[in-house]
Amino acid sequence: MKKRKLILEDGTVFNGKAFGSDSESSGEIVFNTGMTGYQEVITDPSYCGQFVTLTYPLIGNYGINRDDFETVTPFIHGLVVKEFCESPSNFRNEETLDTFLKAHNIPGIANIDTRKLTRIIRKHGTMRAVMVDEEKNEYKVIDQLRHAEMPRDQVKRTSTSKPYVVPGRGLRVVMVDFGAKHGILRELTKRDCHITVVPHNYSAEAILRLKPDGIMLTNGPGDPKDVPEAIDMIKQLLGQIPIFGICLGHQLLALACGANTEKMKFGHRGANHPVKDLIAGKTYLTSQNHSYAVNASSLLETELELTQIALNDETVEGIRHTTFPAFSVQYHPEASPGPEDTNYLFDEFLNLIKTSTVKQGGEVYA
Repeated sequence: MKKRKLILEDGTVFNGKAFGSDSESSGEIVFNTGMTGYQEVITDPSYCGQFVTLTYPLIGNYGINRDDFETVTPFIHGLVVKEFCESPSNFRNEETLDTFLKAHNIPGIANIDTRKLTRIIRKHGTMRAVMVDEEKNEYKVIDQLRHAEMPRDQVKRTSTSKPYVVPGRGLRVVMVDFGAKHGILRELTKRDCHITVVPHNYSAEAILRLKPDGIMLTNGPGDPKDVPEAIDMIKQLLGQIPIFGICLGHQLLALACGANTEKMKFGHRGANHPVKDLIAGKTYLTSQNHSYAVNASSLLETELELTQIALNDETVEGIRHTTFPAFSVQYHPEASPGPEDTNYLFDEFLNLIKTSTVKQGGEVYA
């Protein structure tokens, strides 16, 4: 097996074995603590531009199947594992992880001490990294890394370019795609919603012309402040149509209401993050994947109410507007992978639509 280097911005070098694509790649390195669900992680658009380190030691053992994709095209820039399985065994397996990564031109590196790598990221925070052939000069690569600029167009890369419809007989939902997971669509179609998916830069006026009953703001990659057009759109729609935001959509809702967001040291990525609901007094296990969080103190100057917090670090996990029908969560209630403890939030969204009295297009919802 061909050898490959993983080089971090801080000068750390890991030597491992290559799998997947032969191409060299760069990206921001992060880690995910989930024990299963690597196919969903690899195909989650929120990882756009990132190297994903999987902390579970054996990856690829159940292969790749047709059912567990979260998007058609994966956007990760590289995969880092301790050991990858070349001969998966599972009744749903249709191809290996290696062949899947090759087909999508994604490099991987194995035989890495992922425990050591994770400790470095936890200590120093997420940083830039590259995967290169073993012959490359490490010092030149590190110097280039330290002067490289991080991309700011991840939402544009992952969002749909044109609107499309997923027909249903129920409530009409406009889903603003910032890099959406299929799991969100799955939950809405399960509830027979008629869904119109629109691009990230769709205007408020164009959305209102669709006469929606509610608006879903999806997950997505990158810094929410890199999508100012979406913030303006949400400002114009607040109070006109019920809104539910997930992950990046949660952050954008907060920004639109006057709160602030900040980058976390190493983010939350995994399938077992405990979240406390401050209203119901209950604790849930959640699936998470985000680098940015809403600043809790900034909520004090807004009409937003803090509804949920992360028990590990007390960061903001849920908010709701005190005047308008709008709420959001930082985690993924659709899971995939992860626990489905908070799946009920999709029902709460639809109930909010049914009980809301906001006006839209001259009609009153009662």
